[in-house]
Amino acid sequence: MCSHGSIGRRCLLPHIMCGIVGYIGYRNASDVLLDGMHRLEYRGYDSAGIAIRDKDSIGIQKEVGKVSDLEKLVSSMKPGGHQGIGHTRWATHGEVTSLNAHPHTDLRKNVTLVHNGIVENFMELKAELEYSGVSFTTETDTEVIAQLLAQIHHGDAVSSLVELSSRLKGSYAMAILIRDEADRIYCIRKGSPLVLGIGEGESFCASDVPALLPYTKDFIYLDDGDIAELSAAGIKTWNSQGEKISKDVCRVDWDVSMVDKCGYPHFMLKEINEQSRVLRDTLCHRVNSSGIDLSAELTISSAEVAALKKVHIIACGTSYYASLVAERFMENITDLDIRVDIASEYRYRSIVTGKDTLAVFVSQSGETADTLAAERLVKKTGATCIAVTNNPNSTLAREVDHVLQLMAGPEIGVAATKTFSGQLAVLYLLGLFLGKQRGTLSTSQEEKFLSEFANLPYKIDTILMKHEEIRILAEKFADSRNFLFLGRGLSFPIAMEGALKLKEISYIHAEAYAAGEMKHGPIALLDSEVPVVVINPRDELYEKTLSNIQEARARRAPIISVITEGDVVSQKNAQASVSVPATENDLTPFLTVIPLQLFAYYVARHRGCDIDQPRNLAKSVTVE
Repeated sequence: MCSHGSIGRRCLLPHIMCGIVGYIGYRNASDVLLDGMHRLEYRGYDSAGIAIRDKDSIGIQKEVGKVSDLEKLVSSMKPGGHQGIGHTRWATHGEVTSLNAHPHTDLRKNVTLVHNGIVENFMELKAELEYSGVSFTTETDTEVIAQLLAQIHHGDAVSSLVELSSRLKGSYAMAILIRDEADRIYCIRKGSPLVLGIGEGESFCASDVPALLPYTKDFIYLDDGDIAELSAAGIKTWNSQGEKISKDVCRVDWDVSMVDKCGYPHFMLKEINEQSRVLRDTLCHRVNSSGIDLSAELTISSAEVAALKKVHIIACGTSYYASLVAERFMENITDLDIRVDIASEYRYRSIVTGKDTLAVFVSQSGETADTLAAERLVKKTGATCIAVTNNPNSTLAREVDHVLQLMAGPEIGVAATKTFSGQLAVLYLLGLFLGKQRGTLSTSQEEKFLSEFANLPYKIDTILMKHEEIRILAEKFADSRNFLFLGRGLSFPIAMEGALKLKEISYIHAEAYAAGEMKHGPIALLDSEVPVVVINPRDELYEKTLSNIQEARARRAPIISVITEGDVVSQKNAQASVSVPATENDLTPFLTVIPLQLFAYYVARHRGCDIDQPRNLAKSVTVE
């Protein structure tokens, strides 16, 4: 039996991903730091700061607001050093002030550092330091780290960081300047991601790869407890015990243009328009003349697949909704017991897993804290673990037995779009693989699905050509304060995803329900001020959903329907509709989600919202 442990001490504050950038080399450090911080703006933040070492002094500039505000301050100071660290902060401990912004230092300025994560025992450590005579100038847990490290450090940085790590509880990634080590930047991580970049005569660190793509494609991914020393001559690494180790260098083939808008007004719109390409890349090398072939990624024998009884799919947010769609598809083509759970719930339940379980962990970033915690618990029970992720070098990918990569390329917009389609595609291919291996999927069924998969990118392109039609529709309803989204079967999770997109970027309240549940409560909300968005392709549940549309119309609710081309009946029962090409019933989610993404985008744009960086949100959540 897999008991997912005691809840233990949990963070009461939601953590929004901050951003770290560090540089040492021959370039102007402030230019590299600010450029990298701009490329990490999608992670969410409310203040920014940099520390530049110039000869024997370390200058710190911090500003509330955007990186561009900090940039103005820095340009007036004109720092000329070739070594520094930068940070974009989202307030957790302490208000949004320039004083609380990173970098932080101890009182004697021996240690200067930036930090992502949350130190859960910072109050105890702060009390201990205050008792010994240390005074504090900020409200942050990060200053506690700086003051503690300054107390610990007595000459050897690595041993000092080992001791520091033993004192801290929680999650952290840090880039550190130590005053008496003029040509070094030190890094340490536990829980929060941190990557190192390798250049000629220069070294880098950052929270994520996109920050460093203009400068290098060669990266080292730190594991929990790892310590790194960066210098112009190269990078050295140690494990959590202070023992020197060698780390693999990973080549990232992403192009700089992938993290640029390429003429689009927002990353989200660019990424919506990349979805047909994502599907093509996902299928490439996974489908051949003999059908579905995942042998290059899954080294699971036929006997192991035959011994499976259960598939557990664990995810959060948009990844969870993609998993719910896949659950319904897998139920149709396999004889396995399929269940989907939210990672933050799954990890605290007593769920039986073992060698008869295939556990699939779906995470765009591969760094989601709850998903990682669930994976570590399940793996101990002997279950086979698969990561479905966009980052094959992420923590999740390094820990599981097998990795299925999304092939989506970097996604900068906080609201997931192309990675949703990528997750759907990979999970469907996994379902086809399992059905084929277990003999529950016939050759004719496999051929039918794969043939239509090949057509989906072209059908997505035809939907994207309706962007102007959807823009006009979105602007018509952009002043509505509440929306209800409805769908049945495979369309129910798509309704949830559509509602989530609208909430995320336009800040409009939107709820999603299984259409059959409308009469069990939500119908009480309906009137002429509550638009109802119904996903109703011509599938086996079409007639039943159509009856729900008519019930909503009877309450004077405006109906916006996503329908199959040629569906005149649904058009007559709606104030507005967007049609998608016909496809196999099981594949409709790949098409019906596109109008909902565009609808949310144009509503948010009309309302003047910050689409790529919606308030209070981040691309990935790396602590609870």
